[in-house]
Amino acid sequence: DSVKNTAGEDLGNVKDIMINTSNGQVEYYVLSFGGFLDLGDKLFAIPPQAITVDTDEECLVLNVKKEKLENAPGFDKDNWPNMADESFRNEVYGHYGYK
Repeated sequence: DSVKNTAGEDLGNVKDIMINTSNGQVEYYVLSFGGFLDLGDKLFAIPPQAITVDTDEECLVLNVKKEKLENAPGFDKDNWPNMADESFRNEVYGHYGYK
């Protein structure tokens, strides 16, 4: 699914959804951003609270400027972090203003 911000700027695509297998809730959306034709893309973990659905535009909306996303904690497709690591979770959620 494509992801835009509230200004309508393209922020990339959701590449994966990380689900907590203990409670069945979404922990992160994995957003691909910054490359061209999937080359050089950087991946970002996005808290589910930061994403809304725009049914009119048929996309997901992340209410951040591109600059904030560019400075977010990210990773490359061949070196994923341990998504269960509490410090990584706190860093990601904190970057977007969530606990």
